Amino acid sequence: MEYGDQIMIFGQKWALIHFVENDGMAFGITLGGKYGKLLLSLFRITAVGFLIYYIKLLLKSKVSFSLLFSFALILAGALGNIFDSAFYGLIFSASFHGEIAQLFPQEGGYAPFLYGKVVDMLYFPVFRLTGHYPAWIPWIGNNYYSFEFFKPVFNIADVSITFGVLNILLFQRDFFSSKGPETEEFKAEIKEEGLGAMGTDADDLLSEEEELSSDKPTEEEDAAMDEEQEKD
Repeated sequence: MEYGDQIMIFGQKWALIHFVENDGMAFGITLGGKYGKLLLSLFRITAVGFLIYYIKLLLKSKVSFSLLFSFALILAGALGNIFDSAFYGLIFSASFHGEIAQLFPQEGGYAPFLYGKVVDMLYFPVFRLTGHYPAWIPWIGNNYYSFEFFKPVFNIADVSITFGVLNILLFQRDFFSSKGPETEEFKAEIKEEGLGAMGTDADDLLSEEEELSSDKPTEEEDAAMDEEQEKD
């Protein structure tokens, strides 16, 4: 497809495969500046690393499948957009109106690593409103207006991220009310992991802590010692 080409889905004018590219985030939102694209790509990579680590913790805490699936959707969407921005600029020529992008062009891709554009293709202009503002409205009277819903063009990765986030917010509120995966069993597992990485046995360290706490004087013993000092 050429840049800007579109195909109706099942013959519906409000459901289109519409080929565009964007430099930014989900639904075509952009991050400006010379290094905006690079910062966005680095942020995505950092976020993916955190998600992988967090999903690992969730697996150990034995949370519901629905919650795990939601975070997996977010992770899959983030990975999809990272793949676009990391590699599409290296393997494709630039896309223009009237010209189809070439795979592995001889002169090289259109952008360096992490500077590629994200491909968007899903477009659902359900309805459009056009016309002119009434003449009696100050400043904008008689001006032409055009409103369209839903205007942003997005991709499958955006859908994956959106569904994952919505499912967590709408159907996994118990997860937040219970302070996430931080159950007693979960904390014990994480503590065991951390101590194991340092070559320390959790039971030995806990017993040492109990011995130290038992050696500490109680409040009654402190009060008795204070009375003796006052008598002296």
